[in-house]
Amino acid sequence: MYLTTTEEATEGRVDVVIENFTGHPKSIFDAVEDGVYDAGFSVNAYIPGRFSLTGVAEIPGEISGAESGSVALWKTYEEYFADAGEYDGLKLLGLFVHGPGQLHAKFSVNDLSDFEGKKVRLGGGMVNVLAERLHVTPVGAPAPKSYEMMQQGVVDATFLPVQEQKFFRLSELSSDLVLFPKGLYTTAMSIIMNEDFFADLSEEDQAAIMSVSGEKLSRLAGAAWGAADDAGILEAKEKGVNVVFLSPGDKLVQDMNKLTAGIDDIWMESVADRDVDAKAALAAFRKHVAEETK
Repeated sequence: MYLTTTEEATEGRVDVVIENFTGHPKSIFDAVEDGVYDAGFSVNAYIPGRFSLTGVAEIPGEISGAESGSVALWKTYEEYFADAGEYDGLKLLGLFVHGPGQLHAKFSVNDLSDFEGKKVRLGGGMVNVLAERLHVTPVGAPAPKSYEMMQQGVVDATFLPVQEQKFFRLSELSSDLVLFPKGLYTTAMSIIMNEDFFADLSEEDQAAIMSVSGEKLSRLAGAAWGAADDAGILEAKEKGVNVVFLSPGDKLVQDMNKLTAGIDDIWMESVADRDVDAKAALAAFRKHVAEETK
C-alpha cells in the first residue's frame, strides 16, 4: 500500500522496487546509509546502543496492539527524540512495532517456573531483561532463524508476534502458543531512506514522500502487523497448536506483571546519556497508547 501511495504521491516520478536482502538484517541500516540501497527497514535492537530511545515501545506490558503502539512511538519520537541524533546519517520515514510478542513453544506453561532453563530465541532489546528474570537461556538470532532453530532443537521456544505461526510456519513446530493480554514484549523497527537520495529529489517529491510518511506510514505498518496476527492465530488453530488465551486475572499473567515491574526504570537508565526527558517521554508514550486504544 505505501509503495503504491508513494508512487501516486510523486505522480510516478519515484518508482519503488523491492529487492531481496540476503545479509544480516542489522546491516540494512549501514547499507542504506552507505547508499547500497535507497531505503529499507529493520529492527532497531539488532544494533545495540544506537537506537536506545525507541526502546520505550519495547517495555513489557505497554501495548496491546501494533497500530496503537506504532502511532504512539512515532508521536513520542517527534515530541522527545527527534533532536537526540540517533538517526544522524539517515532519513527517518516511519517507526513501527510488531504485535505483542508471544510465546511459541515446544512445551506447556502453567507457571513461571516452567520457563526456567528453557532455551529461547530472542531478537534483543528490552526483552533481554525479561529473559534474565525468567531464568531462560537466551539465544540471540534474527527472527527468520526461528523455524530452523526450533526444528533442529537449538531452542525450545521463540518470542515473536503471533503472525509468525503462519509466515515463519511455526505452527509446524509449536505445541503451544501462549497469548498474554499485552504480550511479553514488542520490537521497534525503523523505515529509513538514504539522506543523499532524499536530498537529490525535488522539493516537490520530498514533500510528497513525507506527506505519506511519518505518522501515516507508522500507522499503516502497525495496522498491517495487527491484521497479520489474526491470520497467525487461525493458522495455529488449523494446525492443532494448543492456543492458550490468557486473561488479566489469570495467576500466570499476574505473576508475569510482578516479574516485569521496574523494567521501565531500566529503560530510563539506559538512555540517561541521550539528553532527553525519559520520564516525560514514557508518560507521553503511555498517553498516546491510551488515546489510540479508546
